Amino acid sequence: MKRLALCLALAALPASAEGERVLSIGGSVTEIVYALGEDHRLVARDTTSVWPPAALALPDVGYMRALAPEGVLSVAPDLIIAEDGSGPPETLDVLRAAQVEYVTVPDGFDRPAVRAKIEAVADALGVPERGARLADRVDAELAAAAEIETPGPKRVLFILSTQDGRITAAGTDTAADGIITLAGAENALTGFEGYKPVSAEAIGAAAPDVILMMDRREGHAVSDADLFAMPAIAATPAAQGENVVRIDGLLLLGFGPRTPEAVTRLNAALYGERS
Repeated sequence: MKRLALCLALAALPASAEGERVLSIGGSVTEIVYALGEDHRLVARDTTSVWPPAALALPDVGYMRALAPEGVLSVAPDLIIAEDGSGPPETLDVLRAAQVEYVTVPDGFDRPAVRAKIEAVADALGVPERGARLADRVDAELAAAAEIETPGPKRVLFILSTQDGRITAAGTDTAADGIITLAGAENALTGFEGYKPVSAEAIGAAAPDVILMMDRREGHAVSDADLFAMPAIAATPAAQGENVVRIDGLLLLGFGPRTPEAVTRLNAALYGERS
């Protein structure tokens, strides 16, 4: 009760015009707000919102799936626009009790999902016409980027992490699976949904041609040499050909306005530059 009282007190700040103090939760949501030209309304962001670089100047209220109500309400938002899956639920309950407008943006990993995200954010901000124009442009760019002819789709294994020697990889119904498909390749692992630890036997049977990873920095990346030396990876065609592709995580998996660029870059990395 004390925590709820504190949060409600934090929310009891001078009122502003509705939707003039916007908190964006989720990297793709923040990108869309900027692409719509509505970034002047942003008062804060979450940790995943790192693009465009100007967003880094905003206060950071924490990771989208581990938000604390005190941090969220301390920036006095009158509108929160959040990617689906933000939370935890206890924090959302406090925000509802504080009567802060909260809009959830649907998630998805295909062309229609990108359009739906853009339109949802634009509607929340009260600029649906601008959202329709942006959605049309991005959809056209994505359609062009996905018009790919290949001699045969390469089998791509997306590795989320190799922490403690355990490989966590992407199955179906994931952003990784979606971007691999849009780039004209196929996910090497389709026997499960989500991101899960996988055995050496499963990776061997998947026989990936290419390993795809997020481009990590600050000491969190595994080197190519260490990656290909892992017993689960060493015998794969990807290791034998030393084929690994690394792309910025938000660009690759965000499914926002830059997804056409992600598809083009991944396709070029897999099959070579198109003329």
